[in-house]
Amino acid sequence: MKRYRITGGYPLDGEVRIQGSKNAVLPMMAAAVLQEETVELKGCPKISDVFCMEKLLQVLGAETEWERDTLRIRCRRTDGDLSEEKTAGKLRSSILLLGSLLGRNGYGKIRSPGGCTIGRRPTDLHEMALRSLGAGITRTGTGITAYAGRLSGTHIRFPKKSVGATENAILAAVCAEGTTVLDGCAAEPEVQWLCRFLRSMGASVEGEASGCVMIRGRKKLHGTTFCVPPDRIAAGTWLMAGAAVRGNLEFRRAPVKEMQAVLEVYRKMGGQYRVAGDTLFTDSSRVGKAVPYVETAGYPGFPTDLQSPLLAAASTLSGRTIVRETVFEDRFAAVRELIKMGARAEIRGPVIGMEKSRLKGTRVTAGDLRGGAALVIAALAAEGSTEVEQVQYIERGYELFPEQLERLGARIHIIEE
Repeated sequence: MKRYRITGGYPLDGEVRIQGSKNAVLPMMAAAVLQEETVELKGCPKISDVFCMEKLLQVLGAETEWERDTLRIRCRRTDGDLSEEKTAGKLRSSILLLGSLLGRNGYGKIRSPGGCTIGRRPTDLHEMALRSLGAGITRTGTGITAYAGRLSGTHIRFPKKSVGATENAILAAVCAEGTTVLDGCAAEPEVQWLCRFLRSMGASVEGEASGCVMIRGRKKLHGTTFCVPPDRIAAGTWLMAGAAVRGNLEFRRAPVKEMQAVLEVYRKMGGQYRVAGDTLFTDSSRVGKAVPYVETAGYPGFPTDLQSPLLAAASTLSGRTIVRETVFEDRFAAVRELIKMGARAEIRGPVIGMEKSRLKGTRVTAGDLRGGAALVIAALAAEGSTEVEQVQYIERGYELFPEQLERLGARIHIIEE
């Protein structure tokens, strides 16, 4: 097992190049199944979630190869069965392969999807959308099977917004017969990027920014070359890390338009920033004020994925920060670990209160991707040495995380056992 040992008290200064988006590229990889040619994904992040999805595509029969940061996927045949593939059980996005396999073969079978433990993550909305398009769905204790002779366009209204279910419905509908209208969709940037990617493959998709998506089915899609967009959550994580240690960071390829809610919170802390071209320059020397109230929400609100990194930074701010979590009901594992470090935090239902704390190094355990990143942020600001265990969660979504931190001035060592 691997862990990080971090000595706190050192500022972060320098340039960060924002990696390709994890949450955007995984649906694109699933979408590659819909065509029989080659998809090239440029700027693809080399993270464990991408490698897991690549393995699933290979099991299905796809051929893959890397050239630097470009991933090529050839899908001349995709006739595998993922019901026994343990890798699918590690990855939440594996469920998106159901929609793609239905669109390509009229049949798909996967192991129940995994991912981080951050509360209930049911698949009922995915199944509702696929059934509405004409698929039959059966479940076992370990997996999900979907089958359809031919999917048909329909009108689907989601009772609540779900990024994954929206993406799965789009993937299934782009090759269905007729027109599909999806109401009540999530409009996160990752959904919008998936639709742009599908259009580059020849799909007819429109309206994704409005929450009402119209899809006119095409019998066949084709290969494409596409640049993976920068990762807004990774950028927000680096922003909170800089705030926690009062550093000055430059973000290359910063998705500033997608970061407005996060930058507003950073400004309220006392952070200063400016934008020149695709570079975001940040100055955290005046950071210090607690942000009275932040509520997580779907885009364009403050993203739930940055709740834990925000709380880590908030532990260094004068006053009390209140954060209400509205998306997942159990995304507080990192807070319990922060308390071990001396964080003055209180959890009351979906609300977390964080006050200025004297953080001290100790041994803590990452329990999910973003919570693990939050523990690293807290360790950077803590007195003494902190050991973060189960860092495989962190490496699911952050490319060369300790190496980048070291280049920025952090004292971090990787310990292998």
